Amino acid sequence: MRACLFLYLLGLLPLVGEPAPAFNSIQKKWWAIQPVANSPVPALDETGKRWARNEIDHFVYEKLRAKNLQPSPLASKQVFLRRVTLDLTGLPPTPAEAQEFLTDTKPGAEERLVDRLLASPRYGERWGRHWLDVVRYADSDGFKQDDTRPNMWRYRDWVIQSWNADKPFDRFLKEQIAADELYPGDPAALPGLGYLRLFEDEFNQANIHLRRQELLNDLTDNTAFAFLGVTLACARCHDHKFDPLLHKDYYRLQAFFANIKIDDEATTASQRELAAYDAAMRRYREAAKPILDKMEALLEPARANYRKEYTERFPPEVQEVILKASAARTPMDWQIYHKAITQVEVPDSDVAAKKLNATEKTAYEALRKELESFAHLLPKPLPRYQIMRDQAIAAPPTHVLKAGAYESPLEEVQPGWLSILDPAPASVQPRAELHSSGRRAALANILADPANPLTTRVIVNRVWHYHFGRGIAGNPNDLGLMGERPTHRELLDWLTRTFTTTDGWSVKKLHKRILLSATYRQASDFQAEAAKADNENRLLWRYPRRRLEAEAIRDSMLAVSGLLDRTMGGPGVFPAVPAGTEIQEGRHWKKSANPQDEYRASVYIFARRLVRYPMLQSFDAPLAIESCGRRQETVTPDQALELMNGAAAAGFAKALAARIANDAGQSPAALAERAYRLAFGRAATPSERQRAQEFLTQQARLAGGINGALEDLSLSLLSSSEFLYID
Repeated sequence: MRACLFLYLLGLLPLVGEPAPAFNSIQKKWWAIQPVANSPVPALDETGKRWARNEIDHFVYEKLRAKNLQPSPLASKQVFLRRVTLDLTGLPPTPAEAQEFLTDTKPGAEERLVDRLLASPRYGERWGRHWLDVVRYADSDGFKQDDTRPNMWRYRDWVIQSWNADKPFDRFLKEQIAADELYPGDPAALPGLGYLRLFEDEFNQANIHLRRQELLNDLTDNTAFAFLGVTLACARCHDHKFDPLLHKDYYRLQAFFANIKIDDEATTASQRELAAYDAAMRRYREAAKPILDKMEALLEPARANYRKEYTERFPPEVQEVILKASAARTPMDWQIYHKAITQVEVPDSDVAAKKLNATEKTAYEALRKELESFAHLLPKPLPRYQIMRDQAIAAPPTHVLKAGAYESPLEEVQPGWLSILDPAPASVQPRAELHSSGRRAALANILADPANPLTTRVIVNRVWHYHFGRGIAGNPNDLGLMGERPTHRELLDWLTRTFTTTDGWSVKKLHKRILLSATYRQASDFQAEAAKADNENRLLWRYPRRRLEAEAIRDSMLAVSGLLDRTMGGPGVFPAVPAGTEIQEGRHWKKSANPQDEYRASVYIFARRLVRYPMLQSFDAPLAIESCGRRQETVTPDQALELMNGAAAAGFAKALAARIANDAGQSPAALAERAYRLAFGRAATPSERQRAQEFLTQQARLAGGINGALEDLSLSLLSSSEFLYID
């Protein structure tokens, strides 16, 4: 976006006030906006027929044959088992699971394996994590304060539950954009609106107009990345330089969100539960009234001073909105008011800390301690969700902004789709009974339309990407002209049409089609001749070996060491962090009191927006600043140091060594064999067994005994390429 602004200032891009250019014939041929074709399945020769297992293979084989290439032989059952288990669950198969699959000689063994893995709760944790990358999930605000969002984790749990339940993707999409407008009677849908709350936010920003615009920009950019696979952010200041996306298209999409406000007190409690809660609170206040009255007498003057001081921090136009009578506020005034008032009206604890003198603070603390004797009367807190919803039926106007500057509004625009697909304003039906504009419902229906050529292709391409390390179109977040063009466009269209029609938007059915194909079953062995014709393996003449993501590395270590706590859900946990790292014990990171939290699955580690848990950060877990459609796979010294010297890896290795020793007896041969079966899910080869025995014998003299040697062997296995990579 900054580069685009630079080009604009140099005069190399169109001026905002100029008429929008008509789309030319080349722009209209942009592949990603063409209707999803009903691609015929290619016919195969006899060799292809013997190799293929389903329709996917027909498309892949046709491309290979055109280049005089042949696919690789099928991988062994052992390799396939480990591959698909890691792929779907992020965990390696246990020895018992390996034994069950490898001895299953009946037809359909692979399908039964895939079905079992898709039914595992670990599937939702693994694939939910992929989606959390796309929507830049975090448990904190970002910016300097990076304050905690205490209930954001409920969105994360909703994502995991949705993937486990195989919620149709169109429904999954709609709940994130407009659950309150489309499904007002379904409390299970409400947490999906957490998607709208995932923006970075400088909550104490004095320039409320800027804060509002940054929020809307963040949400517009991410929605375009996540659901459309386009870099619409480049059109924030001018028409997109490469793709047929207009400057006004950016604000047409943004207009769908122009009416939303933060709601951090949303709840799924029933009317009966709300009534019971309110009744309990009344009883509590009546019982504690003498103390509460004294506290109020102390706080009221301080509260008034606080309100006055923090109101005066704002520019005059914001102060005017705060002080204006409710009936006189316009829809835009209400937008500003809702974002400003939370800095003026704050919890009593903040007022006491900042505005009471020493004597008053002492008296306040004494009263607060007295109040604790009534704590047993307090009702159990209601579940709260951090979401966004419309502030009213009427929405503030949305204008095209000159160079993206909120101070320079140009023409007003209505909510609308990409002009190259539909230049007319969207059809919006206000929901008066819900006090909502209906704008987000209109957007959700556009995005989830099976005829939408972008949304439908994007999710299919994402799923393929996570199975092969590269999408059919190589940039999952950019199907534009500067992204990689699809290597198998007909296959992408066939999969997309099948996904939305035959399979009813079922992601699990899409998984099965991919995982049971011969294309996925190929060995990953290198072929020198094939590499000469297709060095990057874009045509898939072998399975692409790739490293596990950071979370799967840590979770796999926990699993084989026997430490993994499989408890699901709940607030983010705080494992111990080593001294000297960017995250330090203190306001931003305080080690969990529950010792078992040290061993929770990585998806449940508190996601601090600006700094990640060190082991995850070392292995390329992204910062939640913007949508991450494709993680980087770096090779850096700190990764080796994390495995060799890190306290976490050492602890996992120690636990694995204890597990090996407990199960295998004490002979070096038995220890070596058990170590390989637990770490790799297979028997050691004769040479591996011999080398491991020799290592244990020699290392025992250096490490103070067989236990120390076994810990060193375990750490070596956990750090090996075979453990860290999907083969």
